[in-house]
Amino acid sequence: MIMTVNSLAIIGTGIMGMGIAQIAAQAGIQVLLFDAKAGAAEQGRQSLQATLEKLSAKGKFTDEQLQSTLSNLTVIEDIAKIANVDVVVEAIIENLEIKQQLFKQLESIVTAETILATNTSSLAVTAIASDCEHPERVAGFHFFNPVPLMKIVEVIPGISTKSSVVETLTDLAKRMGHLGVVAKDTPGFIVNHGGRAYGTEALKILGEGIASFEDIDRILREGAGFRMGPFELLDLTGIDVSHPVMESIYNQYYFEPRYRPHPLTRQMLTGKKLGRKVGEGFYHYKDGQKSTVGTSQQSSPEASGSKAKFSKTGSDTSNLTVWIGADLAEDKQQLVEYLNANDITIDDNDKPNSDSLILLAIYGDDTTNAAIRYQVNPKQAVAIDMLTDLSKHRTLMPSIVTQDNFVAQAYAIFGRNNKFGKSSDEGSNVAVDATLIAESTGFVAQRVVAMVINLGCDIAMQGIATPKDIDNAVKLGLGYPYGPISWGDELGAERILLILERIYGLTGDPRYRPSPWLQRRAKLGISLFTQQSNFQR
Repeated sequence: MIMTVNSLAIIGTGIMGMGIAQIAAQAGIQVLLFDAKAGAAEQGRQSLQATLEKLSAKGKFTDEQLQSTLSNLTVIEDIAKIANVDVVVEAIIENLEIKQQLFKQLESIVTAETILATNTSSLAVTAIASDCEHPERVAGFHFFNPVPLMKIVEVIPGISTKSSVVETLTDLAKRMGHLGVVAKDTPGFIVNHGGRAYGTEALKILGEGIASFEDIDRILREGAGFRMGPFELLDLTGIDVSHPVMESIYNQYYFEPRYRPHPLTRQMLTGKKLGRKVGEGFYHYKDGQKSTVGTSQQSSPEASGSKAKFSKTGSDTSNLTVWIGADLAEDKQQLVEYLNANDITIDDNDKPNSDSLILLAIYGDDTTNAAIRYQVNPKQAVAIDMLTDLSKHRTLMPSIVTQDNFVAQAYAIFGRNNKFGKSSDEGSNVAVDATLIAESTGFVAQRVVAMVINLGCDIAMQGIATPKDIDNAVKLGLGYPYGPISWGDELGAERILLILERIYGLTGDPRYRPSPWLQRRAKLGISLFTQQSNFQR
């Protein structure tokens, strides 16, 4: 039975606590604000009032709405005054022992019907409730910062939580303008779990010397459509926040290779290069703005300086010939149209001429192995990533023996804003760039995107949440262009499976092993959202 929530107490009035208080008060709920630190609750309320007044002045809401919201916020100095509230939301430090002590104290104050919720992002709800006399009324209620803008909240039942508590909190989230998604009480829940692939794989690519962190950010922003590059995001979040979460989830899953952190962020944490908050992380910052000068965390010499070297090469493509090898027929057709639109001659012989650029549109492979597979000369070969939108960005990957003149030809064809597609005018007003990377199994975007999708599939297989809730939670909570499940459908599960199988085969690293959820649906040619209808857990 769903309880109608009329009153709510916030314990801990930092950024998260006040964000939750704001959306609750705006929803017409009476909110009591308490903080163990003297004066902190009043300071939090005043800060929120100043923010709301600025928003009101900009016309975001009326003066009547402003006054109504503020009237629903009450600061209390005595925690005993929360005795009769319907729900208590804890938003204090991420320390299990301290949270356990608080929940025991709350039980001695509130009524038997009061729901006790924790905004924990990394601790087990079951562990927090373990010392409570009534763990059945304890649940996770995990919001994301900034709370008013991040329209998602994870509702997490512990091992003893009653279904009515989950239903009440899900309904409360809806009243406050957020989507409540139910998640199992597992490390990272949905969003922090689903977000492990983005940063950890980017760090691994950087550590392998495939590209600089600036180039990795650029490829994933412009080519794959992420709102922020992974290193921009790490700097924004703070290495002191991100690295401990990486280690926590990795350790809690007993060293599952998919969640493996990278030594670089541990080194940066030790060296206090924490990101934007201290003025230096992967990037330098001045007055909060990113500088064009990065830190010393660069990639190997193989990947550095390539763009500068080949961008100075002549851009005359009139005498070039290109032989195309493509894993997918649709990719070959797209490249043929691109080359035709730019008046570039195509070598359509069974085997390429000795002076033709060999262009390989491949998945999950490196250029060397692809050249061997296509039985062509790797000295003439440059691979291109077709997973990304060529009208926005191009990633080119020579082999370790590709001759400079062929790399220069590939850059001349793709490294500037040439005509794209069938129309001679298409894309002509949009600046399009190319990034040259060192050899990698699976490029940059292929590796990162495939890992994001694969991890989403694995979360679905574990039954942590429904595929739909996983998709919505990750998209809203992390700002990805798609949720991982719908992204897999958009790109094609078979293509994602091919990328992972090849990378796994070439590297032997179990982090790349395809999830059985992905494998079965790819092989059956069905949507990744498909659940087994003839089986009940």
